[in-house]
Order: sequence, then C-alpha cells, then structure tokens
Amino acid sequence: MPAVSPQPIAQPAAQPAPDEALQRLIAGNAAFVADAPHAPDISRQRRLELAQGQQPFATLIGCSDSRVGPEQLFGVGLGDLFIVRSAGNNVDTAGMGSIEYSVMALKVPLIVVLGHEKCGAVAAATDVVTKDVRFPGSIGRMIEPILPAVIAAERAGEDGDLVERAVEENVRRMVERLQTYSEPMLLEPQSRGELMVVGAVYELATGKVRWL
Repeated sequence: MPAVSPQPIAQPAAQPAPDEALQRLIAGNAAFVADAPHAPDISRQRRLELAQGQQPFATLIGCSDSRVGPEQLFGVGLGDLFIVRSAGNNVDTAGMGSIEYSVMALKVPLIVVLGHEKCGAVAAATDVVTKDVRFPGSIGRMIEPILPAVIAAERAGEDGDLVERAVEENVRRMVERLQTYSEPMLLEPQSRGELMVVGAVYELATGKVRWL
C-alpha cells in the first residue's frame, strides 16, 4: 500500500491591520451573542501548523474568572489569541513581559484589556475602600493595584453601582498605562499605527463585549 504523504504545512500569513483585527473580534462576539454555531479549527492539521510557530492576531489581557472564556466569546480558535490572565485583569512584571513579547516577537497588531461585570477582585477592592475590609494571604496584595480605580470611581460620584464603575475605570487605567507609560517596544508601534490598545467590558448575562 503506497505511503500517504502528509499535507503541506501552510506558511503564516501577514498580520492584519489593527482595525481589521478589532473588527474580527467584534464580528466574533456578535456571532457569540446571537448563539450562532461556532466550530473553531482544532484539527490535527491546525495543530501541526501551530507546532511550527504561533502568530496570534491579538493579545488579550483578561480576568481569571471562569465565566469569561476569551476564545468562546470572540469566536476564535487555537493560536488566535495570546492571553494574559489574572484576577482583576491586572498586570505584574511577568504579565507585562508577556505583553511586550507578544508585540516584539509575535508582532500582534492589537491589545485588548477586557474587564467584566461582577468582578470578584474589583468587588474585594471596593470593600477595602468603602468598608476597610482586610483580606488574608496574597489576596490583599493582589488587589492593591485596583484600589486607585475604585477610589477614582467613588470620587467621580456618578450614578450606578460602584463596583461596575470601578471595573470600567480599572480597564481604562490599564489601557492608559499601555498607551502612555510603557516601554518603547509598545509605544513606538502605536505611534506608527502598527499597534492599537483598546478596552472593553464583558456582560456576563448577555455575552456582549462593550467596547470603551
């Protein structure tokens, strides 16, 4: 019986423009909200392609919350997103290094900072600010970077739930950090129009991603 030749492995395509990458996420989320069928490519051929190297089209900074599955809510599959996750979508040294790597080495054109409704880390930070609650172990230190967002949301004095306003403020502050106070390897591609940083909040019940 003649041997079956393996399928040739596709060469990586050029990265999309930042706007095109964002539109792909917007369209994927619209399909998710509409309960459209989603069949990501998880085939053997796709795994063979990825074994040769990765080329994600976006970096996502998200929360560790189990209710927020980035690949599902954006309708993407293996190798599409470079994901950095931690409670409260905060970024420490390892997280920032990961983001920088994705831009410098993988040439991602888009960074998305994704918060979500009813975030437990933001709720805990809100309790610290409003009720002087203290948390044991590393939890207290973990939520410290969120406290300024809660304080700013509280001082703004706007209507609505303080936790949800702090969620949005926390996202905006991370976006500002990446747009303004980062290393040249992130700032220079933005100045050339090769990289975009955007923020969003995920609505748990509807599945909709609200872009800020």
